[in-house]
Amino acid sequence: MRSWKFWIGLLVSIVFLTVALRGLDLEHFRQTLRGANYWWIIPSVGVYFVATWLRTWRWRYMLNHIKRIPVIRLFPVVVIGYMGNNVYPARAGEVLRSYVLRRKENIPISVSLTTVLLERLFDGLVMLMFILATLPFAPLPAIYRTLVIIMSAMFGVALVVFLFVAARPARFGWLYTWLVDHLVPRMLRPHVRGLFDRFVEGLQALRSPRDVVLIFICSALTWLVEAASYWLVLQAFPFSVSLAVILLLTAVINLFTTIPSTPGHVGTFDAPGIAILMQFGFARAMAAGFMLVLHVTLWLPITLLGAFYMLRESVSWSDIERAAQIKESADPLSAQSPDAGSTAQTRPAELDSDDVARGVPS
Repeated sequence: MRSWKFWIGLLVSIVFLTVALRGLDLEHFRQTLRGANYWWIIPSVGVYFVATWLRTWRWRYMLNHIKRIPVIRLFPVVVIGYMGNNVYPARAGEVLRSYVLRRKENIPISVSLTTVLLERLFDGLVMLMFILATLPFAPLPAIYRTLVIIMSAMFGVALVVFLFVAARPARFGWLYTWLVDHLVPRMLRPHVRGLFDRFVEGLQALRSPRDVVLIFICSALTWLVEAASYWLVLQAFPFSVSLAVILLLTAVINLFTTIPSTPGHVGTFDAPGIAILMQFGFARAMAAGFMLVLHVTLWLPITLLGAFYMLRESVSWSDIERAAQIKESADPLSAQSPDAGSTAQTRPAELDSDDVARGVPS
């Protein structure tokens, strides 16, 4: 039986797709797709992979405090993670990335997952920066503006908390220990106490102001490059928008893909983009045609490359299932074991221990 998270994601995608496609002129939509010059997709895919390489470099920089790993060895791991997000719900690819890294480099899953979470926070701040910079020139529909401000504020608050934890780990460690001793059942305490130490280990990149600035600059550059891939897809169609609209489109779309949905962000990727383009005078059919081509351009090539790397790195589909189960088991409501096919009960706290990948070949 599928997880309740799957059904929530499916419901969210259906709602967003209903909003996006309501009143769509199918004939105009088909004409838009037939009239596109699909040769522009080739450079767009190339630029998107440059953005992925920059993300890999950023992750390597975050991991340097734990272990120095060449970008060329990390790139397949990142791409496999993207593929996992595209084919499994609840962003299981992020756990898959850490799972594969555990196999290849022996870095605990809990530590690398903390760096992945840091990436998401920096990405959210860059999206906020794009939105604030472009709103005077490209105003958002009211409902999207409110949602974007709320989501961006959440990213900002979370990053500030992480900065404080990284700067004063002893003080927060004392608070964490107190909470564990008073709120966690006695039998789970030995497994939970070590989680904070591994969490702090993943935050090492935040202890240096220089590192924080460098990570933010790299994040901004990454998203500017990805915005360029959006612009290249736009050249396939007989209409254009300003740079401000492209940046706004990039920011809002990627903020909304953090909302739980089906694999590949069906609906949550498309509906905000269509709404923004319609705000600037595009017919729904034209906007929907562009968003469909953009979505496929960003989804298909990296998924195929991830499948190739999965085979090359001897990652099986059961490994993806196991990573998805690890993510599911991290929820206190679930006690499913991370071992594929196991029916044994596993304490949630054990999922982040160094032996979470027990049975995984080194």
